[in-house]
Amino acid sequence: MDTIWVLGDQLSTELGPLRTADPSTTRVLMVESTTKLASRNWHVQRAHLVISGMRHLAATLQARGFSVDYRRATTLRSGLTEHRAEFGPSRVLAMEPASWDGLEMLREAGVVLTRSEQFLTHPDEFASWAGDRRSLKMEDFYRWQRRRLNLLMDGDEPAGGRWNFDHDNREPPPKKGHQWPAPWSTTPDEIDQEALDELRNDPALTGRLWGENPTGTWPTSRASALAQLAHVIEFVLPGFGPYEDAMLSTSWHLAHTLLSPALNLGMLHPLEVCTAVEKAYRNGHVPIASAEGVIRQIIGWREYVWGIYWLWMPAYRSENALDVHRPLPPVYRGAPTQMRCMSSAIGDVATHGWTHHIQRLMLLGNLALLSGVRPQDLVDWMWESFVDGAEWVMLPNVLGMALYADGGRMSTKPYAAGGAYIDRMSDYCKGCRYDRKKRTGDDACPFTTLYWSFLDTNRDRLLRNPRVAQQVRAMERLSDLEGVRQRSADVLRALDDGIL
Repeated sequence: MDTIWVLGDQLSTELGPLRTADPSTTRVLMVESTTKLASRNWHVQRAHLVISGMRHLAATLQARGFSVDYRRATTLRSGLTEHRAEFGPSRVLAMEPASWDGLEMLREAGVVLTRSEQFLTHPDEFASWAGDRRSLKMEDFYRWQRRRLNLLMDGDEPAGGRWNFDHDNREPPPKKGHQWPAPWSTTPDEIDQEALDELRNDPALTGRLWGENPTGTWPTSRASALAQLAHVIEFVLPGFGPYEDAMLSTSWHLAHTLLSPALNLGMLHPLEVCTAVEKAYRNGHVPIASAEGVIRQIIGWREYVWGIYWLWMPAYRSENALDVHRPLPPVYRGAPTQMRCMSSAIGDVATHGWTHHIQRLMLLGNLALLSGVRPQDLVDWMWESFVDGAEWVMLPNVLGMALYADGGRMSTKPYAAGGAYIDRMSDYCKGCRYDRKKRTGDDACPFTTLYWSFLDTNRDRLLRNPRVAQQVRAMERLSDLEGVRQRSADVLRALDDGIL
């Protein structure tokens, strides 16, 4: 009898060898690694989502007649060894995993690998597209994807007459308030509760779990993920586009789909999501800017990040082009802060294990960039903290986008910004103890001060970049540059001490 090993981020019967497996000739292996759980910090909702998702899939497979060897083991590799010793499978098959280390481990263990089906672009296809291109622009990749996958296309032309409606989707928060659609949620079931109780009562995890308990916001099964998708198409997607870059202290979700955890764990497939979105547009239920925005995030950015990860690994992990080494400041671990924007964003992470992409890039990533945080520290924190975290997600997004740690291989400029951008795109600055217009003085916005200091510190490198050279020259003309340097030193000390 063959064994199919299903990993914890492949949680669907419609993926890999499982899709065509016969219960009479196939056993399924699933392993919870106690070492992996106990070796690092976890947001409790992230740990719960994976464990409960695995157990829901095991229950589904058993109901379909499969013999499931669901075991806890010291490591994934030891779980496989124990399974082989007990059952003696003729072969162990698995779908290619989503991590470099996982792929190496499966190869070394003699597992028969089948091609990954969780994405629309296999790493081999991405590498072929990349070829010997001098630059790997996401927009070029995205248009190639649209044509190749025939999504939002009217013949040879893009639906709506434009490839990209991003310009329409950068509106600041509405000034007169807005009624945001409620996120999908469900009542946690017995498997959910049992998984949570075990996590909370595991002595090995004492001090390792943080954040608030799950409340049913994140689907833990294929069936609940499909229910979430239906809810998103009906109630959320029509209003997604215009405010997808806005940030609000009064809403942690706005009109974002919240589908990334289900996608990253395999409960939803990117093609079925994009097909449903396009159908809603064709039926007149969703405007083109919203439909294109979601599809661009999935077949453009998400698949692009996935391809970059495999193209540049494993050396990509160690990138640190700006040569920065500041440890992650205590504010990321929940230390109180008078920065209203960071307090709100970190609070959302603690409560939900999630913030949307602009908060990740222009608050959490931006502060780390401006203050010189060691890139790998932020990668680890985001991997631990977000329910949609995975190495393939976090490495390119943090190293390439947020921290410019790869020196511009992925992004053409550092995404550095001061308080003016945050004020324009959010409600955070109103009522904040710091003044976003000031760069010196005790009440100067830390983002504004550190922004000008960042340009100063990295002057020689950034002057060679035409996209930011103008800002560097503006920095050189500041009459209070010495004051900025002093205020920056004070801000960094307070940030390190957790008293900012």
